[in-house]
Amino acid sequence: MYRSELFEEIFGQIMEMPIMDAHTHLVGGNLGARGLHDILLYHMAISDLYAAGCPSGARLTQYPQWPTIDEAHSRIREALPYLKYVRGTWISSGVRKILSDLYGFDEPVCEDNWESLDAMIRERADDTAWQREIVDRTKIRRICTEYARREDYKDRDILQYSLEWAFFTRSQWGEYDTALYEVERCWGRLPESPTPIGSGGRAPADRTISTLSDVHEAIQWYVDHIPADEILGIATHLSTDIDYRYVSDSEMESALSSRASAGQAERDIYASYVNEAFMTAFEKKLGDKIGYQFSFAAEPLPFETASRLSQKTIAQLADMISRHPGIRFQCHVASRHANQSLCTLCRELPNFSLIGYWWHNFFPSSIRQVMEERMEMLPTNKYVGYFSDAYCIEWSYAKANMVKNELAAVITDKIERGHFDMKTGLGIAAETLYETPQTLLGMVPANRNTSPSTLRSGGG
Repeated sequence: MYRSELFEEIFGQIMEMPIMDAHTHLVGGNLGARGLHDILLYHMAISDLYAAGCPSGARLTQYPQWPTIDEAHSRIREALPYLKYVRGTWISSGVRKILSDLYGFDEPVCEDNWESLDAMIRERADDTAWQREIVDRTKIRRICTEYARREDYKDRDILQYSLEWAFFTRSQWGEYDTALYEVERCWGRLPESPTPIGSGGRAPADRTISTLSDVHEAIQWYVDHIPADEILGIATHLSTDIDYRYVSDSEMESALSSRASAGQAERDIYASYVNEAFMTAFEKKLGDKIGYQFSFAAEPLPFETASRLSQKTIAQLADMISRHPGIRFQCHVASRHANQSLCTLCRELPNFSLIGYWWHNFFPSSIRQVMEERMEMLPTNKYVGYFSDAYCIEWSYAKANMVKNELAAVITDKIERGHFDMKTGLGIAAETLYETPQTLLGMVPANRNTSPSTLRSGGG
């Protein structure tokens, strides 16, 4: 896009606006990159490299463990020959922006310099002042991350939490009883990290669901142990592969007896029954206290996911949302073509809203389309303008810069077309980036004295 004087003025003002980062995977006490691998081999960057022919497509060791130096260095060396092929991707431009703006490094990463660059980043890995400097430079006023990553509430003045625990409506590659496993792995336990996508194996659960009574007991345990006073909401996933429908008790009992040989039909029965039972219990106990966030349109492949979403699933989602008016649903979607359909749902379902640009939508051209549609179709208090999905604060920085750039471009275009004036456009930016996360999610500007007991409401 041609960078006109109008664009430059709008971009400059938006860059100074405070924002909320409404969904991340940052770790309390370890907000920053632990080494070059956290920047160069962010999971979206791994997908770029895997597409270019790099042998490894899996993520590095995931939290609560950290990759060893040997693992991190081995994967960096493996990736080096493929960096030249991905230099045109947006993720690669994000890598360059991080290294240039934050680390003063303006050369292509190569065999001759990566080790010194890695050492520079590792030297700052535990520098909390440096991490807060990045937060301040990004204009972030609050960050939401996983409850399981709170690490004794370190950085609690800047962090708020959402609960990612059981994903009983997320399909996993080659599995058909995921809904049952996800409930039983939580049964009798306290909240912990979720099962990763493409995990390639399941840790044994402490208890096994065998009967209909077990299903309901396990779901009630789950709902009863959601730490509602410490979180803004729960975050889960709704898979488009599942046929969401009403399932009777007798049908569920019959499917439970076939678990050992379960296929797609049983998968849909398990997920539909568990999901409806959970939503009923959640709405009754917590619907007026915390939100229900779900990701949409990223379906499993052996390592990561692909963007897929059926119109049938969107129709089933509408039925689900209208059937549970006491739940505040919020969607982050990974399919640009689905955004317009979801906007129409937002216009007619009072308890449904949208948030950010997720996974396969986190590219400039997709973000521009999504922004433009939402701006034209929805009031500003129905959509949150930003979340990074970052695993280190450096990536939150890079993504915030890109989002603000694209937002400036969309607003500039609408001003030039006579859609609204500059004051209106800048007001929309301020509301969706900063104010709507507060009204829709309960996020609040950082307070250095915030205590765990006031995290959900944002007091302190």
